[in-house]
Amino acid sequence: MDREERRGPLAGIKVVELGQLIAGPYAGRLLAEFGADVVKIEPPGIGDPLRKWRVMHGDTSLWWYLQARNKRSVTADLRTPEGQEIVRRLAAEADILIENFRPGAMEKWGLGWEALSALNPRLVMLRISGYGQTGPYAERPGFGVIGEAMGGIRYTTGSPDRAPSRAGISIGDTLSSLYGVIGALMSVIHVVRNGGKGQVVDVALTESVLSVMESLIPEYGVAGTIRERSGGALPGIVPTDAYPCADGYVLIAGNGDSIFKRLMVRVGRPDLAEDPRLARNDGRVAQVAAIDAAIADWTRGRSIAEVIEAMTEASVPVGRIYNAADIVADPHYRARDMIVEASLPDGTAMPVPGISPKLSATPGAMHALGPALGAHTDEVLVELGYRADEIARMRREGIV
Repeated sequence: MDREERRGPLAGIKVVELGQLIAGPYAGRLLAEFGADVVKIEPPGIGDPLRKWRVMHGDTSLWWYLQARNKRSVTADLRTPEGQEIVRRLAAEADILIENFRPGAMEKWGLGWEALSALNPRLVMLRISGYGQTGPYAERPGFGVIGEAMGGIRYTTGSPDRAPSRAGISIGDTLSSLYGVIGALMSVIHVVRNGGKGQVVDVALTESVLSVMESLIPEYGVAGTIRERSGGALPGIVPTDAYPCADGYVLIAGNGDSIFKRLMVRVGRPDLAEDPRLARNDGRVAQVAAIDAAIADWTRGRSIAEVIEAMTEASVPVGRIYNAADIVADPHYRARDMIVEASLPDGTAMPVPGISPKLSATPGAMHALGPALGAHTDEVLVELGYRADEIARMRREGIV
């Protein structure tokens, strides 16, 4: 990929990505999609373990091609002084450095905040870890599933009569990435607009999950309420649930006051639409069983398509519960370029998610899928001032 072709609001921003697997690399991916030059450092010979996670195509994970798109791959052994020096040279020119190792690892390699900020005072260091850089749990290892468990989302996910369930994706890692990107960009703006220095963006998996748990903590602190698992329903917001149809389930969200009235009229229950006790959400919560039963009685004898058509005509939010095949086939996703076609190195076609959010003037773009391990090592090292003979020697010695 020609770096001169990079466009987007982050064109000219240099990022060094030292993370592995999900949280750190997803943050790097988001920055790369909007024009940042992201140099990903990987261990020689093996690379990021994500290269071998989930469904494989040949010897490479399909997930890898998406997670590492638009990035440049450089191999460097961070356990060696020369590998560490490569990172220092990159950090000296970078705007953002991303790492998601256990706290203390970067310091052990001589690549901690104090060392790198001394080289580059404007550097922003995004640090994602299980529990954050401080506190009694800081040095514990932590993956996304642990952050989800301790952040509260695992306890509230699933059916009330079963053990807590996983959300289905690594949501804890993803949320940490999003908060990390927000923090990193705010810090870069501070450097550029306010003449400030770089800073550490300290993101914890546990805190990222906790921060999206809505009123979970206030409800407990004031009312003593512990939110429990509720299956497909949205507890305390009525009506919102998955309702049975003749050929599956459909999601109906009729929790707005005026929407509720339209919904009840459409399902043949004008008496509920006009019941003053149900005019506001708190009243509907007290009658949730009766309301859900009325909706289910109507949906049960109809197909999903019939229910969607009727609810759409009544301006009631409704949706089919999609699997991967449904998403890929959906014309709306295609129309908004959220399912785009890419080609793997062997020519195999692969649909991938497009870029979100949509920016009208400086949109993000996909220039290339995830690269081969070390594909840009020579290119980047030459940019850093290394001679060809130095690069060849480091390669012979397994440093790169």
